[in-house]
Amino acid sequence: MSTEERKLEHIDIVVNENVQSKESNLLDYVRFVHNPLPENDLDSIDLSKDFCGSSLDAPLVITGITGGHPEAEKINDSISKVVNKFNIAMGVGSQRAAIENPKLIHSFSIVRENAPHAFLIANIGVAQLNKGYSIKELEKAIDMIKANAIAIHVNPGQEAYQDEGDTNFLNLISKIEEINEKISVPIIIKEVGNGLNEELIKVLRSINIKCFDVAGLGGTNWIKTESIRSRKKHGYPLKEPGKLADFWGNPTALSIIEARMGAMDSYIIGSGGIRDGLDAAKAIALGSDIAGMAFPILKILKIEGEKGLENYIKKMIYQLKTIIFLSGGKNVYSLWKSKITIWGRLGDELLIRGIEPNEYLNKRIQALLWRMKDHVI
Repeated sequence: MSTEERKLEHIDIVVNENVQSKESNLLDYVRFVHNPLPENDLDSIDLSKDFCGSSLDAPLVITGITGGHPEAEKINDSISKVVNKFNIAMGVGSQRAAIENPKLIHSFSIVRENAPHAFLIANIGVAQLNKGYSIKELEKAIDMIKANAIAIHVNPGQEAYQDEGDTNFLNLISKIEEINEKISVPIIIKEVGNGLNEELIKVLRSINIKCFDVAGLGGTNWIKTESIRSRKKHGYPLKEPGKLADFWGNPTALSIIEARMGAMDSYIIGSGGIRDGLDAAKAIALGSDIAGMAFPILKILKIEGEKGLENYIKKMIYQLKTIIFLSGGKNVYSLWKSKITIWGRLGDELLIRGIEPNEYLNKRIQALLWRMKDHVI
């Protein structure tokens, strides 16, 4: 099967099948302390946020979803128009199909045509670095959408359960280091639904990677997606994941904290089961810079179209403003200093991982003060 055909199957399964993990992303175990007298004006809340050298009007990114098929071009067309309207960030799906078949380039390049000034993220799978991809192919992906950054997605779980998966993950850190020394834009190391961890972040930061998308457990699960895809083709999955399909990985809330512990000066996208403004605010308060979502974008586009997606982003932005207001803040940076409680399973898992929740929250504030120096919070 061609990469192009596989991309269309992925879209169909994500939109029409239950591919969400049964496991929680653990954001339910984070609570903001409400301030009933915030001494602020809601209309003055500033949602602008710096990210990897650029400025967004709101701390949101629609993470890599699709491309590489004529039908996918319609999706990227609609998303990029909404992204342009709100000046938020956008990632495209894996560009491998268009590198293999230049006829598919426009399914990706349309995003830059529609969003000339937006922060756009190119996308290549890390396994391709062991199949002949080099700086040349990555720069093609970047140039295709005039990208501000490139995501190298790390997806061993997905590849392990994809019928035609690429599972050779040997020596990839050294190859990422080599490419990072030559590439024209920042690299974002991106999981796809099973989460990053502190140990890996420390290693990657030591080779000068500074941007991460945690894509934690608790949202769309690509082990489950590939299992469903295999079942639809053969009548049963060629590789049965069992409980891995729902419970394997690092939940989003835990993954955000571990990523920040691993590299206090990094830029972090908190994604994995983000569904509304409260989820996004919690992800940022835990230590991410911006919040990312993908599945609800596809779902809303299917049901309500481009106008529905515009309304969805507008609602998320207003929810973020009111959360900052109701917690006594002035801007997005205030979320890093907001009073929150971490409890239940999230608190327990942090302690098991050697992270005391309140100590972490204090470290997060101190380490991020340099990022706040130009902002009144």
